[in-house]
Amino acid sequence: MFPSMRIPAQSDLQRPLRGLIPQDLVDRLARLRNQIVLVAEDTGGSDVAELRRALDEYLPLLIGLTKKEHGLEGSVEFKWKNLESGRQENSVANSLFELLSVIHMIAVLNLSEANRLMIPEDCSGSGIRVVSSDCKRDAVDLLLKASGCLVFCVREILAHLPPDIKKTISKDFQDGVLEAISIQALGQGTEIQLGFAVESQKASLSVKRRLACEQMIYFGQAYHFLSELDMSNGLGKKHLCFIKWKFLEAKAAAYYYHGLILDKGTEPACHVSAVCCFLAAGGILSESKKACLTFSLADPVTRSPPLWGAMKHLHQKIPEVASRKSQMYGYLLEEEKALQALPDLPDFDLSLAPDDFVLPEIDPAWDRNKGGIHSQPLKEHLKDSEDETET
Repeated sequence: MFPSMRIPAQSDLQRPLRGLIPQDLVDRLARLRNQIVLVAEDTGGSDVAELRRALDEYLPLLIGLTKKEHGLEGSVEFKWKNLESGRQENSVANSLFELLSVIHMIAVLNLSEANRLMIPEDCSGSGIRVVSSDCKRDAVDLLLKASGCLVFCVREILAHLPPDIKKTISKDFQDGVLEAISIQALGQGTEIQLGFAVESQKASLSVKRRLACEQMIYFGQAYHFLSELDMSNGLGKKHLCFIKWKFLEAKAAAYYYHGLILDKGTEPACHVSAVCCFLAAGGILSESKKACLTFSLADPVTRSPPLWGAMKHLHQKIPEVASRKSQMYGYLLEEEKALQALPDLPDFDLSLAPDDFVLPEIDPAWDRNKGGIHSQPLKEHLKDSEDETET
């Protein structure tokens, strides 16, 4: 699950910028922004390559509007809307808000493309739908890029937005939401890596346990961020249910692999601890199934997601191993009741980190036209524009 895509809505750049910057700059800014609007609306946001190209062209020009020395930060009222509903969400006269919205859109495009790559396809004509290893690797790369975009939004843009503007923008941008989605992307990348490990005969139990523990930590952190916020509106409640479900899945996997490692010990205490882990994994897996149902039934109601990756394997293995091992070591559980305590999971440093997002260089047109950027106060400029309209 990823955020709804927000796209630019038609905004007037010509009138407020007329006379403040050279007309060719105004024309290019307006043309490229309108191109993003048209591509997003015509394709429903599905033409990711074309949207990325348009955004990549628009961004260096937009940066010029955010420079304090140009004095244009509040010159244009930028409008954005939700692509799915078509409802306008924000209209803000601040170029930093526009920059925030553009980079957020890039992040959502990366998340959307990663999700598309993880949809199984029948590439061989055999009727068996699978996700190729290349698609999985590309999906992880896109998730890391999306995470990096969102980290940049939080640290480099949101931190500098005036408080009065922060209060008016979409809840998608409130403190905590962007951080949660950034961490969620890392958790989903780790989930894909765990699926790789489960499919590989060379991956050790220690590697699988580590990945499951890391996935659990990522989703736990994301849940912590979201649970501190008001998530009662829109998709907020459903998003929180999704994170809880993925956290419980990861926790069940972590205890399962921890149990398999402990069970390799030779002391009775090792087997007792292993059984405690298997039983805990089984109980948590049952909780995760309920959490998945709660997620599906949360508004808007969606179909229950199919099992995939590591959990497709573990949904069968965890109950099976928990039942077999508890029967095998039932006598030890009776004899060693004092040892029947759930062992702590090991703590690991997290492996995945967001890719650094770096703003492109400002478009050279801004430097070439420094002499044409006027320092007329905004109020006077607006007054001139009103006078022109009246005449």
